[in-house]
Amino acid sequence: MEEDNNEQQLNIELDQDIAEGTYSNLAIINHSVSEFIVDFINIMPGIPKAKVKSRIILTPHHAKRLSKALADNVRKFEQAHGEIKDFEQPPFPMNFGGTTGEA
Repeated sequence: MEEDNNEQQLNIELDQDIAEGTYSNLAIINHSVSEFIVDFINIMPGIPKAKVKSRIILTPHHAKRLSKALADNVRKFEQAHGEIKDFEQPPFPMNFGGTTGEA
Protein backbone atom coordinates (compact mmCIF):
# COMPACT_ATOMS: atom_id res chain seq x y z
CA MET A 1 0.00 0.00 0.00
CA GLU A 2 1.41 3.39 -1.00
CA GLU A 3 1.27 6.32 1.45
CA ASP A 4 -0.17 9.63 0.32
CA ASN A 5 2.54 12.27 0.90
CA ASN A 6 0.47 15.17 -0.40
CA GLU A 7 0.93 17.50 2.56
CA GLN A 8 -0.68 20.87 2.07
CA GLN A 9 1.72 23.81 2.05
CA LEU A 10 0.90 27.38 2.97
CA ASN A 11 2.07 29.96 0.47
CA ILE A 12 2.93 33.14 2.37
CA GLU A 13 3.50 36.36 0.44
CA LEU A 14 5.53 39.25 1.84
CA ASP A 15 4.85 42.66 0.27
CA GLN A 16 7.81 45.05 -0.05
CA ASP A 17 6.27 47.60 2.35
CA ILE A 18 5.82 44.97 5.05
CA ALA A 19 9.23 43.40 4.39
CA GLU A 20 10.95 46.66 5.36
CA GLY A 21 9.50 46.30 8.87
CA THR A 22 8.67 48.88 11.52
CA TYR A 23 11.04 49.62 14.39
CA SER A 24 9.59 49.37 17.90
CA ASN A 25 11.24 49.73 21.30
CA LEU A 26 8.08 49.35 23.38
CA ALA A 27 5.12 46.99 23.28
CA ILE A 28 1.93 47.62 25.26
CA ILE A 29 -0.19 44.51 25.75
CA ASN A 30 -3.86 44.53 26.72
CA HIS A 31 -6.33 41.67 26.81
CA SER A 32 -10.00 40.85 27.16
CA VAL A 33 -11.64 37.45 27.55
CA SER A 34 -11.55 36.93 23.78
CA GLU A 35 -8.41 38.66 22.46
CA PHE A 36 -4.92 40.02 23.12
CA ILE A 37 -4.01 43.40 21.66
CA VAL A 38 -0.32 44.21 21.17
CA ASP A 39 0.54 47.81 20.30
CA PHE A 40 4.08 48.40 19.02
CA ILE A 41 5.46 51.88 19.72
CA ASN A 42 8.71 53.74 18.97
CA ILE A 43 9.64 56.04 21.86
CA MET A 44 12.29 58.67 21.12
CA PRO A 45 14.38 60.25 23.89
CA GLY A 46 13.27 63.77 24.82
CA ILE A 47 9.99 63.52 22.94
CA PRO A 48 7.04 63.23 25.35
CA LYS A 49 4.60 61.88 22.76
CA ALA A 50 4.73 58.61 20.81
CA LYS A 51 2.38 57.00 18.30
CA VAL A 52 1.41 53.38 17.96
CA LYS A 53 3.22 52.16 14.83
CA SER A 54 1.47 48.80 14.54
CA ARG A 55 -1.33 46.91 16.32
CA ILE A 56 -1.68 43.14 16.28
CA ILE A 57 -4.84 41.44 17.60
CA LEU A 58 -4.60 37.76 18.58
CA THR A 59 -6.86 35.11 20.00
CA PRO A 60 -5.76 33.85 23.44
CA HIS A 61 -4.70 30.56 21.82
CA HIS A 62 -2.48 32.31 19.28
CA ALA A 63 -1.10 34.69 21.93
CA LYS A 64 0.07 31.69 23.95
CA ARG A 65 1.61 30.08 20.85
CA LEU A 66 3.40 33.37 20.05
CA SER A 67 4.68 33.59 23.63
CA LYS A 68 6.12 30.05 23.45
CA ALA A 69 7.66 30.65 20.01
CA LEU A 70 9.24 33.94 21.13
CA ALA A 71 10.66 32.33 24.30
CA ASP A 72 12.10 29.49 22.22
CA ASN A 73 13.73 31.93 19.78
CA VAL A 74 15.20 34.03 22.62
CA ARG A 75 16.65 30.84 24.16
CA LYS A 76 18.21 29.85 20.81
CA PHE A 77 19.59 33.37 20.28
CA GLU A 78 21.18 33.37 23.74
CA GLN A 79 22.72 29.94 23.15
CA ALA A 80 24.35 31.27 19.99
CA HIS A 81 25.22 34.83 21.07
CA GLY A 82 25.19 34.96 24.88
CA GLU A 83 22.71 36.34 27.38
CA ILE A 84 20.59 39.31 26.39
CA LYS A 85 21.02 41.93 29.12
CA ASP A 86 17.76 43.32 30.49
CA PHE A 87 18.42 47.00 31.19
CA GLU A 88 16.19 49.10 33.41
CA GLN A 89 13.76 51.27 31.49
CA PRO A 90 12.93 54.81 32.66
CA PRO A 91 9.51 54.91 34.36
CA PHE A 92 6.60 56.41 32.48
CA PRO A 93 2.84 56.20 33.03
CA MET A 94 1.24 52.96 31.94
CA ASN A 95 -2.35 53.91 32.77
CA PHE A 96 -4.01 53.30 29.42
CA GLY A 97 -6.83 51.43 31.16
CA GLY A 98 -7.59 47.73 31.25
CA THR A 99 -5.14 44.99 32.09
CA THR A 100 -1.79 46.04 30.68
CA GLY A 101 1.62 44.48 30.33
CA GLU A 102 4.86 45.79 28.94
CA ALA A 103 7.40 44.06 26.73
